[in-house]
Amino acid sequence: MQNTKLLLASLTFTGLVALAGCSFPGVYKIDIQQGNVVTQDMIDQLKPGMTRRQVRFIMGNPLITDTFHANRWDYLYSIQPGGGKRQQERVSLMFDGNDQLVGLNGDFMPGVSRDEAILGEDNGTSVSPPQHQDQQKPEEPAKPGSLLDQIQRDVDDVKPVPIPTPEPLETSPQ
Repeated sequence: MQNTKLLLASLTFTGLVALAGCSFPGVYKIDIQQGNVVTQDMIDQLKPGMTRRQVRFIMGNPLITDTFHANRWDYLYSIQPGGGKRQQERVSLMFDGNDQLVGLNGDFMPGVSRDEAILGEDNGTSVSPPQHQDQQKPEEPAKPGSLLDQIQRDVDDVKPVPIPTPEPLETSPQ
C-alpha cells in the first residue's frame, strides 16, 4: 500500500514538473528559423538583365523552384522568436526566356530600406527607389604633369615578374 502511494506521489510530481516546464517563466525557448535569409543589401545588388548564375551568387539557391513556373524563383524566410509570433518574408524573382532577371516581387524592394522606414528616417510618403548614379560624366584623362598622370605612368611601366617555382624535396633518405 505504501509503495502505491509513493508511486502515485512520484508520478504526480513528475506530471506537475512536466507541465510547469511548458509555461514556466525563465525557461529558454529557441528561435526557429526556416528558409533563405534575405537582406536588403542582397536585394540592392540585383539588377535587371543579370543571369541566373549571377543571381544565385548573390541570393543563394532558391527555396522553391516550381515546375510549372520555371522562370520564377521564390525565396521564403520565417522566424519564430522564442515561442512568439511567427514572422515571414517572401521574395519572388522572375526571369525571361534568355535566363535574365526581369522582375522582383515580395516584401523587399530595391533601394528601400525597411530599417530606415522603421526608424523614421524615411518619411514614408513615397516608396521610390533612390536615383542611381549610373549617369556619371565620362572620365577625363589626367592632365600632363599632374599626380594622376604620374601614377598612371607608374602603373603602365610595371613589368610582370615570374613567380619562382620551388624545387621538389628529396624523398630519398641520406
